[in-house]
Amino acid sequence: MSRLRAFLIWAGLATIVVVPILAAAASPLLQWRQPVYIAAGFAGIAAMVLLLLQPLLAGGYLPGVSGLRGRRLHLWTGILLVSAIILHVGGLWITSPPDVIDALLFRSPTPFSAWGVIAMWAVFAAAFLAAFRWSLALSPRLWRRLHTLLAMVIVAGSVVHALLIEGTMETYSKAALCALAVAATVKVIVDLRIWARRSRGES
Repeated sequence: MSRLRAFLIWAGLATIVVVPILAAAASPLLQWRQPVYIAAGFAGIAAMVLLLLQPLLAGGYLPGVSGLRGRRLHLWTGILLVSAIILHVGGLWITSPPDVIDALLFRSPTPFSAWGVIAMWAVFAAAFLAAFRWSLALSPRLWRRLHTLLAMVIVAGSVVHALLIEGTMETYSKAALCALAVAATVKVIVDLRIWARRSRGES
């Protein structure tokens, strides 16, 4: 890959990541919010950005971080994703415990809450499988398929959750980020032939 192409890919990715964050930072809705609530909101935005990075790293699409390095970064990005979700939910808990309890019990009147909770538990399930993959003695094929199923739930739930919220994220940049996360996830599933009898790289 040429240096120019690599530069353009990284510059495009940086733009995709930075624009939604800057747009959210300029939102007038932040003026009357508590610092904890603002931090929780931006942790949620960070989680959406990480959802875009995860399939890009898993598929080796980013220049200079393919192969083993890409898989290691995929792991660390997953850890950051779990941390971002904990900060997101934890911050919302501090500002309004009843709302978080209602969301966790699926009795919140806001539809986006249920989708966010589903995505959250799918993230935790994926992290659990990754942490105890060898202890559970999962075959490579079963591991890939379970991980992929959870990833699909995570991305779908997170995208619906984000799109239904009318908050600090700017509408068009949020929609673009969500669309790219879905596209990247679909592409890596197709390219790695997850559902084939013998997935790529499986002996």
